Amino acid sequence: MIIYEEVLKEFQKQKVKYVLVGGIAVNLLGSLRSTADLDILVEMSDDNLSKVVGILKKKGYKVKQPVDPMGIADAKTRKDWIENKHMKAFNFYKEDQMKEVDIIIESPVTFEDAQKNIVRMKSGNITLPVISISDLIKMKENTGRRIDQFDVEQLRQIEEIRGAE
Repeated sequence: MIIYEEVLKEFQKQKVKYVLVGGIAVNLLGSLRSTADLDILVEMSDDNLSKVVGILKKKGYKVKQPVDPMGIADAKTRKDWIENKHMKAFNFYKEDQMKEVDIIIESPVTFEDAQKNIVRMKSGNITLPVISISDLIKMKENTGRRIDQFDVEQLRQIEEIRGAE
């Protein structure tokens, strides 16, 4: 069972268009890395983002930013946050359980591109949409973060192993 299963089941129930990225995706794709947050790349329509925010709020998640989280579901507000606040992700947290969900809002790989190469993986009673290794590498290779560089090395090794099979 994945620790965010209650959120992911609700995403599926409400037909949220999303794909798992970040550390959990790295783990699901075959590398072992400690991670506690859930990173998702979503279709950036106002309706889809409204569903995501509604689900997270219903599940007890809050935002650290002093803004109304529904602002992310408004194209004009979202554009302002990206352009003027240089926002790359919008963070929700559940302090009592030390859980965090990051909605990636600025990425070198769009949801639409990720959707073309999606990998479906079963975890317990849920099928998860996971970004492909090549798309995850594109997302991580130029971030400048050491953990992302480590992930890229691991993901390339997994690609090599799978290519040799």
